[in-house]
Amino acid sequence: MSLTRIRDVLPLQDFRVRLVLTDGRTVERDLAALMAGPIFSALRSDPELFRQARVEGGTLVWPNGADFCPDVVIWGGPLPVETEAS
Repeated sequence: MSLTRIRDVLPLQDFRVRLVLTDGRTVERDLAALMAGPIFSALRSDPELFRQARVEGGTLVWPNGADFCPDVVIWGGPLPVETEAS
């Protein structure tokens, strides 16, 4: 059994992201409460930088070096809004 990771990300408004997971599910997460600390200050103040989110090796990353462990985003973050896979 493999771990569920992030396959793709679509940045949305107000620090929300839509994630396509490796198990086929699509979920939305609000990352605002998780974006604490200096590494995330640039993302909080620059919506264009936030929209540059991408996935590397199943992890959510940004060009400034900020990243989130997929386990935190998938399982430990705010409750998801389940959406239909497109």
